Amino acid sequence: MEDKKQGSDPNSKKGFSRRSFIRGAGLSTAGSVLLTTNALAFEFDEGFSKGKEYGPGANIIQMKVNGRIKSLSVEPRTTLASALRDHLELTGTKVVCDRGSCSACTVYLDGVPVNSCMMSVFDVGDKEITTIEGIAKDGVLHPVQEAFIEHDASQCGYCTPGMVMSCAHLLDNNSNPTLDDVKSATRGNLCRCGTYPHVFKATLAAAKKTT
Repeated sequence: MEDKKQGSDPNSKKGFSRRSFIRGAGLSTAGSVLLTTNALAFEFDEGFSKGKEYGPGANIIQMKVNGRIKSLSVEPRTTLASALRDHLELTGTKVVCDRGSCSACTVYLDGVPVNSCMMSVFDVGDKEITTIEGIAKDGVLHPVQEAFIEHDASQCGYCTPGMVMSCAHLLDNNSNPTLDDVKSATRGNLCRCGTYPHVFKATLAAAKKTT
């Protein structure tokens, strides 16, 4: 009799069964989805407020990229880098490490540099994306782009777009940077070819042209 009392009862509050685990996991997953479903692009806020579901298949969203509204069909797993490269054919943005450690995929989100390989396209919302293709105006290169060419600041070229974006952001916010400022601005950009001295010279030269 004593052994029976010590046995586990699947219906008791202290009992733990496979069925209760699956039920709990399902509720947790559903809760996570409900908490994150408002991350779609700006055209779909109304749909979520009415309880409409999106996914797991592709959904049509809109983003503002380089000053223009773009429509694209993407799955919930799509990163911003993939959306730009594979769906909008803006291949200037490079994906190298694909884990946010090299910053080759740097773009601007409302003017702030971000690693696009680590960001879901559905997290963009109504913010504007600027890529390496968008910093040139009316066919005229950004001063940093011109300086990179003049000072041979790229070798294999994989890190170059991210480097340019970081350096251009620096000059857009600091027209008279020091060498330490440039080093700080590019501290997250990894160049496997080791062309950092040329990058620094190019950025400082570009700064002189903008003052």
